[in-house]
Amino acid sequence: MTNSHVRTILDCLVTMELNKFTKVKPLPLLRRVQMEFDHFAQQVFASLNVRKKTMATYQSMYRCHISGYLGRTEIAEVTRTSIKEVIVGLPPQTAQMTLAVIKLLFREAMELELIEKSPVHGVRGPRVQVRPRKFMTWDEIDKTHFGRWNHHIRFLALHGLRWSEAVALTPSDIRGGKIYVTKSIHGDTKSRAGIRVVPLIGEFREFPRHPRTLRKALKPHGITIHSLRHTYAYILKSQGIHVTTAQKLLGHSDPKITLSVYTRVLDTEIDDVGKVISLMAQRAHSLEMSESFTPQKQRKSMVLADQLANR
Repeated sequence: MTNSHVRTILDCLVTMELNKFTKVKPLPLLRRVQMEFDHFAQQVFASLNVRKKTMATYQSMYRCHISGYLGRTEIAEVTRTSIKEVIVGLPPQTAQMTLAVIKLLFREAMELELIEKSPVHGVRGPRVQVRPRKFMTWDEIDKTHFGRWNHHIRFLALHGLRWSEAVALTPSDIRGGKIYVTKSIHGDTKSRAGIRVVPLIGEFREFPRHPRTLRKALKPHGITIHSLRHTYAYILKSQGIHVTTAQKLLGHSDPKITLSVYTRVLDTEIDDVGKVISLMAQRAHSLEMSESFTPQKQRKSMVLADQLANR
């Protein structure tokens, strides 16, 4: 499972919590009215105040995995068993995202008193294992030629911008040797933490409007556009930048996300540790030998050698 999948799941759960405290467009009066799940879901989605990309994810999960099972069922007749049938057999990350959307919908149903108890309560999806994302170090990227998108790929690796943020950049966002990240192609940045200032390294060139061009250039090397943010994070780590500073530069709202990259260890680092410890041991041994061979011991050694020579 990728970090983008984790973030989408978190978006769903955060939205569920935020909507408890923020006002959304009021739904029509639905109390004690029987309604099919499809119709109810459409009205809930229309009332949510979320980013377009998040809404597209909600609707995609619903259309692909929920509607076919629950769409024609009355809300009050949905059971835990039917919800489990929705997610069974789905890949772990997809199951968790689908379950998050179902929880969101039933929370709204509870708020409107369409149901007394949520059938999704206690339903757990399969355990999700987050696999470390493959990325290239800066040295590897610097030695690789990516064709016509060479400059753009290096720019992302040296600044840690999300593709949606890089596409939204204009010359007015770059001044005084810094990049002022305030927006994305979807409108606002991914979170409030996404609004940040990043040191400018090199020249900015306008990015293509669709990510497929960069994806195609990166695919032969086994990495993605998002992998370049990991390259940037690894550059910061290698240069001794504190994790809290790296969090701000990367626009992470949660330092745990930054730490997940900072705590990764490459095979080359293990080799380097071996070399450092070996060198330290050699220096310690040399120091021990030099301290043990004092001038007094040296004189005794010379006297003994003279005595042996005169015999």
